[in-house]
Amino acid sequence: MRHAYAPYSRYRVGAAALVDDGRLVTGCNVENAAYGVALCAECGLVSQLHITGGGRLTHFVCVDGEGAVIMPCGRCRQLLWENGGPELELMTVSGLRPMKEVLPDAFGPDDLA
Repeated sequence: MRHAYAPYSRYRVGAAALVDDGRLVTGCNVENAAYGVALCAECGLVSQLHITGGGRLTHFVCVDGEGAVIMPCGRCRQLLWENGGPELELMTVSGLRPMKEVLPDAFGPDDLA
């Protein structure tokens, strides 16, 4: 979150996750003057996952600029589902929960066949 680029909203977000091979991947939000194309912290995290070798996310947390746990938006929940699956453990505002509870009845790659 300290590296977030949030000159417009001033709402800094940081994300961190463990990968199934033991790596830690991170991300921060990056705003843009065209507000709708800002990148959420989870976007950077998933990009780092793939650029450093891929794998599956196993544990995830997202925090605001004060370090308080916050929830991923809908788009980011989909990113997390596709890169961690239903068993990905998320630290949420109501405690540790599997992705299948955070995004029930999720749409995924299997639905495209």
